[in-house]
Amino acid sequence: MITTLDTVITICYIAFIVWLGFRAGMAGKKGGNAAGEYFLAGKSLRWPVIGMALFATNISCLHLVSLAQSGFDTGLITGNYEWMSAFTLILLALFFVPFYIRSGIATLPDFLERRYNRACRDWLAIVSVVSAVVIHIAFSFLAGGIVLETLFGINMFTSIIVIAIITGAYTIMGGLRAVVVTESVQTIVLLAGAVIITVLSWWKVGGWQPVLQVLQQEQGMEKLSMLHGSSDPSGLPWYAIFLGYPVIGIWYWCADQTIVQRVLGARDENHAKAGALFCGVIKMLPVFIFILPGLLAYVLYRQGQLDLSALKAADGVMHTKGIYSLMITQLVPPGLVGVLVAALLSGLMSQISGALNSIATLVSYDLYKRYRPEAADKQLVKIGRWAAGIALVLSLALLPLLNRYESLFHGINDVISHIAPPITCVFLLGIFWRKASAKSAQYTLWLGSALGAGVYAVGKLMPGGFISQVPPLMIAFYLFVACAVCQVALSFLFPVQDAAGSERLYWKSPLEPLRLKGWPGLADYRVQSVLLLSVMAILYWCFR
Repeated sequence: MITTLDTVITICYIAFIVWLGFRAGMAGKKGGNAAGEYFLAGKSLRWPVIGMALFATNISCLHLVSLAQSGFDTGLITGNYEWMSAFTLILLALFFVPFYIRSGIATLPDFLERRYNRACRDWLAIVSVVSAVVIHIAFSFLAGGIVLETLFGINMFTSIIVIAIITGAYTIMGGLRAVVVTESVQTIVLLAGAVIITVLSWWKVGGWQPVLQVLQQEQGMEKLSMLHGSSDPSGLPWYAIFLGYPVIGIWYWCADQTIVQRVLGARDENHAKAGALFCGVIKMLPVFIFILPGLLAYVLYRQGQLDLSALKAADGVMHTKGIYSLMITQLVPPGLVGVLVAALLSGLMSQISGALNSIATLVSYDLYKRYRPEAADKQLVKIGRWAAGIALVLSLALLPLLNRYESLFHGINDVISHIAPPITCVFLLGIFWRKASAKSAQYTLWLGSALGAGVYAVGKLMPGGFISQVPPLMIAFYLFVACAVCQVALSFLFPVQDAAGSERLYWKSPLEPLRLKGWPGLADYRVQSVLLLSVMAILYWCFR
């Protein structure tokens, strides 16, 4: 039950975040209305802020809602999306960060132009804007609307519009500094709220032994395993995870402007690397504080301690999208409910604000400035703000279409699996293979994107066909292989033409980036990477 106290706590939190965002944005303007300050926070960010901002931009209300749903439905298996991200964040720190920081780029399309050509830059800019609108904003709005409608009885679209106005206000006015400052606070609130619901669920269940008893009685012990066989009904067999996730993970963490923009705002290369690795450490937590509560809710339901009648539709079918909201209303005492709602809003607002700032940067630097190279900083900032506002409107228009997915988490990963392969391919070959040519990358981006869109359309138009039966992660892998074959073949057909300074745009060997100087002792990025890899290996062994 939502009390007046909970409502007041929620409103006060929103007001605080808006005030903090505007204050941070205004503080950044003391040095002038420079585009570098607005889009990249004057390249002044330190590693703790970068790590928390990366995590906050990744984790949204969508994750809290959908990961709890997946925990209830299939157990811990979806946690692979969280733990596998640690490996791609290590790749970001070791192999991608040095290129990005040393070249002084403002956007990732800018990097593609330097490595390949202008056509690659334009295409990635367009795809990045579209993916930010769909993946980072529209899906997050949808999850937030469902939660607020369930908790407060507010019409979903009304609540979404209000959130859009509030988040858009401080993001559009304050730029990246406002985004990362508010994200740092919201990460703490989000984690605190997730820990609260986990502890309360654990206490209500009665510890680990009752969980094992319920799962053993129902032959559901596989719900505790992170690695399933080929017959896994959730569509996440172990080989799909290890073959398909790197494809979408490298795009998301290493080549997506919305995520990488926090790294581009680092004060130096070591802070950028440490921030990425710190985020990899934090990414261990979602399995235990986002997915495990959903599994505990399943146990509580089987014990008769959680009433799910509110989730049943008129046809008697149970729709578990609202399981997290139901846990809040039935397990959390008054007062703390407001904190949990604030945590949900934290994830929602941080995801949206980060995406809006990246859209503003992409449109200003990669699209507008191309046709107006003499544009002043003030004009670039103005165009960026208009772009962010238009993106909000477009994302709202997409909501009815995206709401057709039964599982929001499945929906977002389904979309990513068709977008990521060509981008991952041209980035990987671009930094590791000298012979990757501009024409080959250009045609691979075009053909790969067209192929991904075609496969997606066929899968949706023929729901009972072969393509619809293939797990999204395997589709990502197959598309990546096709793109890699395409780019390698085209690189021989259209040989690379080395230009002055081109040798600085790819690694001569995979060991080259590991020889770069880092901080001393345990702060060295190589030592931290090995430690993170070791911990992840232990976790996978324990939950194999």
